[in-house]
Amino acid sequence: MTWIRMLILTLALAAIGGVATAQDDFPSKSVHIYVPFPPGGAVDIVGRTLGDELSKRWGQTVVIENRPGAGGTIATQALAKAPADGYTLIIIATGHALNPHLYDKLPYDTFADFTPISLIGSSTNLFLVKADSPINTLADLLAMARSQPGKLSFGHAGNGTSSHLAGELVKYMAKVDMGSVPYRGGAPALNDLIGGHIPLSVNNVPEAKAQLDAGAVRALGVTTATRSPVLPSVPTVAEAGLPGYDTGLWWGVVAPAGLPPTVKAKLERSIAEAVKAPGVSQRLLGLGAAPVGSTSDDFAALIRAEYDKWGPVIKAAGIHGE
Repeated sequence: MTWIRMLILTLALAAIGGVATAQDDFPSKSVHIYVPFPPGGAVDIVGRTLGDELSKRWGQTVVIENRPGAGGTIATQALAKAPADGYTLIIIATGHALNPHLYDKLPYDTFADFTPISLIGSSTNLFLVKADSPINTLADLLAMARSQPGKLSFGHAGNGTSSHLAGELVKYMAKVDMGSVPYRGGAPALNDLIGGHIPLSVNNVPEAKAQLDAGAVRALGVTTATRSPVLPSVPTVAEAGLPGYDTGLWWGVVAPAGLPPTVKAKLERSIAEAVKAPGVSQRLLGLGAAPVGSTSDDFAALIRAEYDKWGPVIKAAGIHGE
């Protein structure tokens, strides 16, 4: 029976060697990256910019798949069920850390079912009005909201997204009554603003930059504590009338849980380097996003910190996902 044992051992070692070789050669085929929002929004723009650079570096096609809906949970659920081999990834946004507070039950565990890879970058949201709107400043907006409670409404990328919470924070701090109109992504909200269907929209800089440059919309204020380097003339919401107001957004890459260490290391290194490549970083900066390219540990810590920070706020505001 010795030769049978030797044969089994030889086959096992060969199998192990084959797995190691496959991991070392990663990626050896196309990589799919889910984008949980429609084309044209910030997450889509960031995903495609990163995907183009990774495709060049890997010599493999990077396929961007838009899977919008339910605050990003549809695409995220699909990723959770994907093989943990690095060939299926997702670009998540701030809402990923908030969804456990928004939905009574998610079809996945936000922390146990995923492997954070790298933080791509961060940006700010903007309060926008149509170019010919009679609302010229944030002070005008707040005055109108106070004099006509419930008449004004703001569009946003979906319940629980950073743009939604930015609007809710203004309502909370200024003690004004404004309606909230959720869309399946920031781009549809922006289109309705331009079309005159809503008086106000909260969008991030990447998805609004082209329309701002074209003069179709005007920015009343940025949501972060400091002004955007690409929109230096636009005041912060804090400067414009709400001292202490500060909130932003971020994007990063996540893989399924159980990723082999060698594949995780390759992805972390490749994505961090891609984000810092001149073409990508300049593109992100031009869109108003600050490139980061973090370690996986730092990104995991950020997701946890955002989860802890926003839980009490979402509960107090009674916000629920759709």
